[in-house]
Amino acid sequence: MAIASLSRPNKMVVALALALFAVFMGNSSAHLSPDFYYKSCPKLLSTVRAGVRSAVAKEPRMGASLLRLHFHDCFVNGCDGSILLEDTPTFTGEQTAAPNNRSVRGFNVIESIKKNLEKVCPGVVSCADILTLSARDSVVALGGPSWKVKLGRRDSKTLFQLGGPSWKVKLGRRDSKTASFSDVVGAIPPPTSTLDTLINRFNTKGLSPRDLVALSGAHTIGQARCLFFKNRIYNETNIDESFAKERQRSCPRNGGDDNRAPLDFRTPKLFDNYYYKNLLEKKALLRSDQVLHDGGSTDSLVELYGDDSDAFESDFVAAMIKMGDIQPLTGSQGQIRKVCSRPN
Repeated sequence: MAIASLSRPNKMVVALALALFAVFMGNSSAHLSPDFYYKSCPKLLSTVRAGVRSAVAKEPRMGASLLRLHFHDCFVNGCDGSILLEDTPTFTGEQTAAPNNRSVRGFNVIESIKKNLEKVCPGVVSCADILTLSARDSVVALGGPSWKVKLGRRDSKTLFQLGGPSWKVKLGRRDSKTASFSDVVGAIPPPTSTLDTLINRFNTKGLSPRDLVALSGAHTIGQARCLFFKNRIYNETNIDESFAKERQRSCPRNGGDDNRAPLDFRTPKLFDNYYYKNLLEKKALLRSDQVLHDGGSTDSLVELYGDDSDAFESDFVAAMIKMGDIQPLTGSQGQIRKVCSRPN
């Protein structure tokens, strides 16, 4: 062979080049890419989008649930689909840990999408990637950031039509083989969090205070149980009095813990910037929301997003992409689960 006739220095050069090539290829496989399934599963995006739209059409609250499911997955040992795993004889998973128990939902939607994908490209798409795409498509289905296609002008106004999703989701994550009950509590910020607690928890995931405030805007959709805001509406002072009294009607001092109220009382089924407008008026349902605008370092960001919806949407998209990059399993790590609720 030609390589056999090389001098010793040249052999060393070739060996080094091959080693560097192997390293490069290994690193490149660890990178996420929007085109990861371009050839292996061309129907991926349309299949996920159809599944999400169908679920949200039946129950608008499901959009918030799928978005939250992605957040709770990524904050516990990375975006690896571990939250989808049910308990097994060898481990107790994340679903019954305090921040998730009787709170996270939408597992059936993810499983349904997975079943449909297994029909068109079996064994190819990870549950972790389905979660990430479903979160994006849920936001869009509820009026969140979309491409704006210019149509023309009428009466001195430019007309637009909403197009497809406004950000490309990076793909190529693989699924974890296990999950950890004990890792959940220290990772997911509780609804009683102080601003410092929120900033520190997000910082450990590589997310800045700006990312924190932008991602908190996800609370423009969804609901919370009375159990988690009862103390705020009866005992805290940084809350609008009329707002507190209104919430007390369905959340009594004693009992009613499972009664729910919208996180954004104005437009609870629409992804917009009214969440921030509520904070400016001290009408946040959760303490962990109101602390973002309570005389602290994040006040100016809340004011910016409350005044400028484009700024909010832009920063929200950037923060979602960053969150999706938290500790993914790639390459030969983990597995591609056949069923999202259990390891292969």
